[in-house]
Amino acid sequence: MRRRWARRGGQALPAGSVTPPADELLDSGRPVGRRVALGLIGLGALGIVAGTRVQDAVNSALAPVELRDPSGLTSLLPLGDNFRYYSVTGGVQTQDAATYRLEVGGLVDRPTTYSLADLQSMPQTELVRDFQCVTGWRVPQVHWSGVRLSTILDHAGVQTAGRALRLTSFDGTYTDSLTLDQARLPDVIVALRMLGADVTHDHGGPVRLYVAPMYGYKSVKWLSGIEVTDAVVPGYWEHRGYDVDGFVGRSNGRTDERT
Repeated sequence: MRRRWARRGGQALPAGSVTPPADELLDSGRPVGRRVALGLIGLGALGIVAGTRVQDAVNSALAPVELRDPSGLTSLLPLGDNFRYYSVTGGVQTQDAATYRLEVGGLVDRPTTYSLADLQSMPQTELVRDFQCVTGWRVPQVHWSGVRLSTILDHAGVQTAGRALRLTSFDGTYTDSLTLDQARLPDVIVALRMLGADVTHDHGGPVRLYVAPMYGYKSVKWLSGIEVTDAVVPGYWEHRGYDVDGFVGRSNGRTDERT
């Protein structure tokens, strides 16, 4: 029988306890507490000191913690040129080849629902590009593969009133947007593979968006919907101060080199 949790300082704590056990937080889907995240900073430093093998193991161990860290503290871990794992919710339900669906609709002639197999059967584009987060970390020369977003739009038949896209995630919360011109860039893909393998759940799989010229918040993870709209609809982070046009090196007050 699971213990009941009391609330203190915005964190879930069992009565008489200082910090909830990380495994119970992960099992319950609740966000990881601030002290749990702080306690993991030493692990990140250990990975840097001990080398790549240990660092990779640390990254894997931290992935489920980062996904439920609303404090953002785990983003400060010294993880080198590796992905960090973010979710704006306390947890995201897993979808696979049997359950995944991508809905394409809005101002289109042919609304379509794609399964994972449908997307895999379409022409695939391969890219090798950096992934740049607006918080400053970068993963260089990532191998990506998927369907160009422009191909999906062409199949749907964008109507003359269409000007932009509203993109949604099956986490039930995250949204973002692109103009049609941005969506049709040749290095904007609906990604099915990255790092030489299928896109994992922690990386936003089985299907995510990858917008190579823009900061990572534009590359919607757990992609579930593409809606053609008559105007740009600001997304989750844009409502919180991020630029709608999130080009690397030309937005958000940053001067990163575009890759």
